[in-house]
Amino acid sequence: MITNSIINAKRSTTYSQYVAPPNYIWGAGRIAYAELDNSEAFFIPGQIGTLTNWLIVSSKSSHTMAIKTDGTLWAWGANNSGEFGSNNIESSEIPIQIGALTNWQSVSAGQNYTMAIKTDGTLWGWGNGGFGRLGDGTTLAKSSPVQIGALTTWQSVSAGASHTMAIKTDGTLWGWGVNTSGRLGDGTTVDKSSPVQIGSLTDWQSVSAGAAHTLAIKTDGTLWAWGLGTTGRLGDGTIVSKSSPVQIGSIFDTGWDYVFAGFSHTMAIKTDGTLWGWGGGSNGQLGNGFTGLTFSSPVQIGALTDWKYVTGQVGGSAFHMIGVKTDGTLWAWGVGTLGQLGDATLVSKSSPIQIGSLTNWQYNAVDSFNLPISAGTLFSMAIKTDGTIWSWGSINNNVYLGRKSAYSSPIQISNISNISAIATGDFNAMVIKTDGTLWGWGRNSFGELGDGTVIGKISPIQIGALTTWKSISMGSSHTIAIKTDGTLWGWGLGSNGQLGVSNITSYSSPVQVGLLNTWKSVSAGSVHTMAIKTDGTLWGWGSAGNGRLGDGTLVSKSSPVQIGALTTWQSVSAGVTHTLAIKTDGTLWAWGNGANGRLGDGTLSSKSSPVQIGASTWQSVSAGFSHTMAIKTDGTLWGWGGQSAGQLGDGTETQQSDPVQIGSLTNWKSVFAGFSHTIAIKTDGTLWGWGGNALGQLGDGTIEMRNSPIQIGTLTSWVSGSTSCNAGQFALFLTQ
Repeated sequence: MITNSIINAKRSTTYSQYVAPPNYIWGAGRIAYAELDNSEAFFIPGQIGTLTNWLIVSSKSSHTMAIKTDGTLWAWGANNSGEFGSNNIESSEIPIQIGALTNWQSVSAGQNYTMAIKTDGTLWGWGNGGFGRLGDGTTLAKSSPVQIGALTTWQSVSAGASHTMAIKTDGTLWGWGVNTSGRLGDGTTVDKSSPVQIGSLTDWQSVSAGAAHTLAIKTDGTLWAWGLGTTGRLGDGTIVSKSSPVQIGSIFDTGWDYVFAGFSHTMAIKTDGTLWGWGGGSNGQLGNGFTGLTFSSPVQIGALTDWKYVTGQVGGSAFHMIGVKTDGTLWAWGVGTLGQLGDATLVSKSSPIQIGSLTNWQYNAVDSFNLPISAGTLFSMAIKTDGTIWSWGSINNNVYLGRKSAYSSPIQISNISNISAIATGDFNAMVIKTDGTLWGWGRNSFGELGDGTVIGKISPIQIGALTTWKSISMGSSHTIAIKTDGTLWGWGLGSNGQLGVSNITSYSSPVQVGLLNTWKSVSAGSVHTMAIKTDGTLWGWGSAGNGRLGDGTLVSKSSPVQIGALTTWQSVSAGVTHTLAIKTDGTLWAWGNGANGRLGDGTLSSKSSPVQIGASTWQSVSAGFSHTMAIKTDGTLWGWGGQSAGQLGDGTETQQSDPVQIGSLTNWKSVFAGFSHTIAIKTDGTLWGWGGNALGQLGDGTIEMRNSPIQIGTLTSWVSGSTSCNAGQFALFLTQ
């Protein structure tokens, strides 16, 4: 990475940041942790398409199924096990219709599988068939709907994590799939690959299959539970598993109307509209104001009597709930770190909070098994009374949301201008303004924004009040910056000594690195840092894996160590696991991980000390994830290393262990190597990109891979930029 007061190039998996006069900042690529700072960025409900005929929605860990008022079936999200039923395993970022039938009545999305009932009462299943969860007598996956038996008397179905429960029109209860801990309720713990009747009663009204437990309500309003009992999730006052239904509460407790079985907890609503919860409350998912506590019997959540439906997720890491009240308001609680609560924050809540002020969220469900709201592991869905469907959350993988999650063309980052330096981490960004103030946004899990917290920010906030910041560089989870007085500062994750403050402690506010005021430039790699002093000496610290520090060892350092004794170093770029540097005589040197030929010395071997790359006169260099890009003093562009996605730009996808010239042009000004993509600026101010583009990180308006440079837009005012190279996959660039 090249770092000075104007340019700070950082690499990430799928995003790019662009700067063009009066120094406005633009971004393209994936929105994870709101690196692109768009207030729409999935922290609040956003509409999926423009249609107004959505009726039912059901989400599980990574996919969503929905039925429209015309009886058609739709799916989006991940499809790795054929859980769409589309006869393939291709995922989709937007809703796609499953087949052409118009007689789908209800649908339940399970963990990587789906169950549904048609209007003729037939039952169908598809997706992961492991442990017999589809009920078709096999354990095989199906990528298209298969009928379960020949009966036409199925009334409702609930798909859990790996078991399925269903009720027939005669009120009998049936189950199949995994039966560990007795979750099927048939008195055994033996898995079933075909439906088996649970007891002989004919008065079952509704059922909910959780991760490893099941809850059901009878027609007399009594509540029953069975399966895994740990955390008190059954609600019978114990933590003992049950393989047959046991009543929850006394025989006179007949006022239960709705129940939801989650991952390790249960929520239910009585006929009087009160909300109740029990089981694990590790992340506030019970909504009773506590975190980290468990309850083995039902506890009332607040005193309100207007709850209609609540729902959550049954998969792992599923700890948030959403609900609708009879007044049409939307509420949420539990984990909110990925925006899944929809309240425009990344903060978890242990009590229900209203999401927005609208009163037009649909609460008149088809029935208690086909709801207009649903929650995935990291995201949420809801339908309004006008038939529109909305989604939010999942800032790490927005393909689940059913709406375009990435920006495939540059968008302006609002409310920030007059930028002089820019840096990107894996899921965050920081800039320095011309007035010397420091600003940041995005993920902040390790304090890498430096604002004294570990709370992510969805829009730029000023870091402190100082006006003396000069240059900045971001690693995967740490940040290093230089002030105008030449002092060096670091914050964020310090587990590998990458902050250079003589320990492996993480800091959420800037801490000074030593006492010297002679630092000239700095480049943060994934978990190591390289810097040059004003006397031309080179220094490194942090992880020494693969020899990336260049001090001849593989021993990590928590304080700066000098690399050799030379005083002729001009610039340095720290990649994820390798480092490149240029001397004042224009020679290029490399060390660290040599896999894929990323060092450019003609080998695939790692080096723990600098080795010279060729004999030419180099102007600038950028180390990415597995490839390297550089520009010579004659303006020609060169690349080498891995290129699974054409990130070298030489028209192929073949790795190169020696520098190869990219085209024949001599007007390249600066280049930024990312994870599997590259962005560059020419002397005429035009912006160019190539390589991986699955999340729009090239900014060319498509998601097509490019193995040769293509121009991004028509502007001629691009001056600087930064791309993240480890996990973020976005870009930020600056215009004049």
